[in-house]
Amino acid sequence: MSTKTITKIYLFLVFLHLLTVQLRSCNIFEGSWIFDESYPIYDSLQCPFIDQGINCIKNGRKDNFYLKYRWQPTDCDLPRFNGEDFLKNFKGKNFMFVGDSLSNNQWQSLACMLHAAVPNSNYTFDRTRNRSVLSFPEFEFTITFLKDGFLVDLVIEEAGRVLKLDSLSRTEQWKGVDVLIFNSYHWWIHTGRLQTWDYFQVGDKLYKEMDHMEAYKIALTTWANWVDSNIDPVVTKVFFQGISAVHYYGKDWDEPMVKDCSGQTKPIEGSTYPGERYAGETVVKSVLSNMTMPVNLLDITLLTQLRKDGHPSRIASGTSMDCSHWCVAGVPDAWNELLYTILLQK
Repeated sequence: MSTKTITKIYLFLVFLHLLTVQLRSCNIFEGSWIFDESYPIYDSLQCPFIDQGINCIKNGRKDNFYLKYRWQPTDCDLPRFNGEDFLKNFKGKNFMFVGDSLSNNQWQSLACMLHAAVPNSNYTFDRTRNRSVLSFPEFEFTITFLKDGFLVDLVIEEAGRVLKLDSLSRTEQWKGVDVLIFNSYHWWIHTGRLQTWDYFQVGDKLYKEMDHMEAYKIALTTWANWVDSNIDPVVTKVFFQGISAVHYYGKDWDEPMVKDCSGQTKPIEGSTYPGERYAGETVVKSVLSNMTMPVNLLDITLLTQLRKDGHPSRIASGTSMDCSHWCVAGVPDAWNELLYTILLQK
């Protein structure tokens, strides 16, 4: 090994030590959005992995202020995301995002961030209805998205669509993965025609009605028990993507005359959100705190609550309003910067 290589390794280790010391006393999920002309860190028009509905620039969004904001923790600085270093550091590894469309939002963001960092590196990309797989052979690195919005089983039976809160049957795909990032929340709060189940089931008993947050907690506990019993923390790092905010009512952020996220071009200033917290936040934190397996919470709720400007709104369809998903490039890039920061510490 050359002297130059040894020096580079030494300097990198010093950087990691200083970063760890700094971040140990810093909550990276508390902070504010600051304008940064160097953002975004990639051009969404050059990224081939983005769904039409969230490719806001391609869909004709005229303003670009929403692309120019960087998440700044109150008490520390985040390292600048370096996609090539990411691929080198995790050479031979595979990452998997498991969850609903918000999980897919984050997967597409990371796919773009990595592709932009090594634009001349060959890749393979395969997408089916419920699965997307991107590989960089040069780095022997793969990131996968699996659509699984409830994590627990939803099955069609004689009684109808049954959401089995204590049953997991698709977990084989989760095994042998180096980094797992789970997500589940938004499907649990659906009601009426948006609700995708007819009954809850626990054990042998069917329930036509149950408090949705109670059901959510039972299901997350089922998932947590599986993780505790089947995942080796030495082999696999596990994350849970926290609850992503929606912006359908201006009164939620003290602008009662504003109907929704349409036409919003700037974040809420400061580091506090005037509206209420989500009931699911308490559920997630309670379940994670009772696990024996160390699971990292990507606590994105506050930083997304502050971004009423980051949604596709009506740009994609022209008719239906989308104030729950996020433009890519955009807010989910910060989620991956936070993921990168935590992984660097480990």
